Amino acid sequence: MRKTATPELSVVIPVYNERGNLALLHKELKTALQGLKRSYEVIYIDDGSTDGSLAELKELKGATIIELNRNYGQATALDAGFKAAEGDIVVSLDADGQNDPADIPALIAILESGTCDVVAGWRKSRKDNSRIKLITLSARLLRRLFIGDIVHDSGCTLRVYRSAAVKSLDIGGEMHRFILALLKWKGFTVCEMVVNHRPRINGVSKYGSGKAVRGLIDLIYIWFIHKYSQRPLHLFGYMSIGAFALGIVASAWSLYGKLFLGLSLNRNGWFFLAFFFLLAAIMLFSFGIIMDLLIKTQLTLSPHEKRYHVRRVIKT
Repeated sequence: MRKTATPELSVVIPVYNERGNLALLHKELKTALQGLKRSYEVIYIDDGSTDGSLAELKELKGATIIELNRNYGQATALDAGFKAAEGDIVVSLDADGQNDPADIPALIAILESGTCDVVAGWRKSRKDNSRIKLITLSARLLRRLFIGDIVHDSGCTLRVYRSAAVKSLDIGGEMHRFILALLKWKGFTVCEMVVNHRPRINGVSKYGSGKAVRGLIDLIYIWFIHKYSQRPLHLFGYMSIGAFALGIVASAWSLYGKLFLGLSLNRNGWFFLAFFFLLAAIMLFSFGIIMDLLIKTQLTLSPHEKRYHVRRVIKT
């Protein structure tokens, strides 16, 4: 590795309870990167591991370790790594050894061909169990339905980015699955490449039904942000108009009952239904105005406090 003030490549690897996988991964990674004959940095983000992963990371040579003060989740760990990365090209991959570092040179070659800003790995032949494959397939269908994400494998962490792309991100929660969609909405172009996917050797998968549910919640949030973050009044305005229309219909029907059927308004369910819908229309429209004002106010404020705390940065 050439010693330069600023590395040409930055490799970002979130780590959570991956003891036993890190030494081999680091060795494979160095072999792949040294073949590129470029300066690089390898950044591991210890996301509150409790199994001794941090101690194993400290034994690695030529690494930067960002130790978070607790477990925040993969998206936040990636965000911390992206913000620390100094290279013009940023590579991300998982710490479990299932991503193959040998694929990195080919991914970089596609990126440098100038056709796109991000090259995403596609685990076409996955080595996961049937439960994870089913959850992944369901998530892919929901992403396509809600946000029009047609990328084959939005959950694959093995990717290469231009620095400008990752520096535009601010992610947390389970939003790492929507990085590609967010970047495409920002105008960055995305390519795909089929990559090798290997069976897990040590440890257990962190992906399960709990993460899938949180991912669904974030999916709805992403959908709202994409469609209405700059115009929330439109969403609540549509709902308000719908409620108002139903209120008018219910009012007309209750009036018909009063005039032609002799029904008392205080004993007519349609009258109370009309009152409910008209009140809801006013509340929804008012809420839309408040949301619009809050977002405009937020855009004028200084950046909010960071969602995570870095305990320390270790150079090995």
